[in-house]
Amino acid sequence: MNIATTDHVDRDALLEFVRPRHKGVLTTVRSDGRPQLSPVAMGVDPDGRVVISTYPERAKAVNLRRDPRASVCVLSDAFNGPWVQVDGSAEVLDLPEALDPLVEYFRSISGEHPDWAEYREAMRRQGKCLVRIGIERWGPIATGGFPPRFAEE
Repeated sequence: MNIATTDHVDRDALLEFVRPRHKGVLTTVRSDGRPQLSPVAMGVDPDGRVVISTYPERAKAVNLRRDPRASVCVLSDAFNGPWVQVDGSAEVLDLPEALDPLVEYFRSISGEHPDWAEYREAMRRQGKCLVRIGIERWGPIATGGFPPRFAEE
């Protein structure tokens, strides 16, 4: 029997948990106040912010320019693996300011690129932007399962 867990952690332990996980669901606020969810590839930059590459016209970027409140459910590779929700304020960086942060984004997910000049040119050509979310609060690192009261039975 799997018993659900909720581990409350400090910022260092949170970042240790989040850094190797690159799948998440980003929640932003639509203009009518309802949530807008986007599955995203994500990383953590050297300053401990969640980073997400996108395009300026995507709903997530448009919403965050209007209302910077963001939440990300950081997922493990396995569907039933541990997860955590982080909340914070986002900024959207456009080119050319986004170029070096996009390099850091790539590094946080995939390591070194075989040709950084080629990568930078692809980012320019595609007109990419970068979302950076400063983590202001977070929930416990959680796992699903039965409530703990069932462990006593």
